Amino acid sequence: MDWHRLRNNLDLSKSIDDDAALDVLRTPAAQIPEMLAAASSVRARHFGRRISACAIVNARSGACGEDCAFCAQSARHKTGAAVYPLLDDERLLASYRKATKHPIQHFGIVTSGDALDPAETQRLAALTRATGEINHVHWCASLGSLAPAELKQLRDAGVRRYHHNIETAPDHFPKICSTHSFTERLHTVRAARAAGLEVCCGGILGMGETPEQRVAMARILSAEQVDAIPLNFLVPVPGTRLENMQPMSPLDILRTLAMFRMVCPTAEIKVCAGRLLLRDLQSMVFYAGATGIMIGDLLTVAGRDPATDLQMLRDLEVIDE
Repeated sequence: MDWHRLRNNLDLSKSIDDDAALDVLRTPAAQIPEMLAAASSVRARHFGRRISACAIVNARSGACGEDCAFCAQSARHKTGAAVYPLLDDERLLASYRKATKHPIQHFGIVTSGDALDPAETQRLAALTRATGEINHVHWCASLGSLAPAELKQLRDAGVRRYHHNIETAPDHFPKICSTHSFTERLHTVRAARAAGLEVCCGGILGMGETPEQRVAMARILSAEQVDAIPLNFLVPVPGTRLENMQPMSPLDILRTLAMFRMVCPTAEIKVCAGRLLLRDLQSMVFYAGATGIMIGDLLTVAGRDPATDLQMLRDLEVIDE
């Protein structure tokens, strides 16, 4: 890889081509510093040195009728994941208020299942409208395949951003899920954009996809011009169809982050589930091009203590408190 040429190309805000993206994924360990320098320069050009953080609440858990191979919340898997209906307003508001005490920018309400029903969507819209934003922390939502009218209802109630992952590349998707299609997921992403919401859309890496499929996934996200790309790295959950999948190595995670940064130079890239797979290299995600992390409780896999994450960000001098 000619890293000097690549950095000059990226300085012009151009997405690298597929061949170069594959080269990034194949970066030898000895060239990782040059790869990180290139990815970091792209992040700095478009986002400066500041890092953003977000948090979520698992607002409705388990009993999902879909068959996503990775998911502990699918009713088709025996994982012991918690099962409960949509939390009441008091508990949701308490989670939001607790999260706003940290220096985060977004707080997401996440529910299991194909879609929240209209009455529940209306209730959440009423909650966000009545509460407004505390400490400038934006409300976000991940409520499944909602109809355009419901998405607009959320936007009008003050929800800033809608999250809906494409999960993986189109030709790998049927191996991961058979109860709905890649096209359906993309339709919801586009409907959220049409409703005037910012779009948070990414997926999960390490599900047996090829390097070419990782690049294809990044290329679609670039073409869709999503605002934020949450990247998760598979933590195999016992009882799911992917329970025996070998987790990605720390350097492969960094290579993948760098590739997404260079294919999608102007999108936020957030590292979410699976960050613990990096072990001692967690702080390197920012040099690989990430602009943010998810802190606190995740859905069904372990996160890291928020105090530890915040200390890491202070040590890197990338947050304002």
